Amino acid sequence: MKNIVLKYARENFGSQPEYLWASDPDSAILRRGDNSKWYAVLMRIEKNKLGINSSEKIDVLNVKCDPLLIGSLLHNEGYFPAYHMNKQHWISIVLDGTVPENEILDLLNLSFTMTKRR
Repeated sequence: MKNIVLKYARENFGSQPEYLWASDPDSAILRRGDNSKWYAVLMRIEKNKLGINSSEKIDVLNVKCDPLLIGSLLHNEGYFPAYHMNKQHWISIVLDGTVPENEILDLLNLSFTMTKRR
């Protein structure tokens, strides 16, 4: 799923992943070309960082999201309060097939739109 997200971002927004952390080469950000704001963060983290009782690693996508929508999404499987980001404005989505691809890409679109300069 990570590769689908990266391909979609490249094809639809012209974004290339930026790997900013030498200590975490699996994590990347996607940013808008017009204002350099981040609209997505891809990470490989231990499940226990999301409150899941396991040290197994999992790919997650953090996206900016409307706070009201976040409240709703958190009731669904595969969505978690944003790991390492503002939990009021960002949400983490597991990329293990739990959340349908179309939902993930819709939220990526929303995040891209929400990070547009106003």
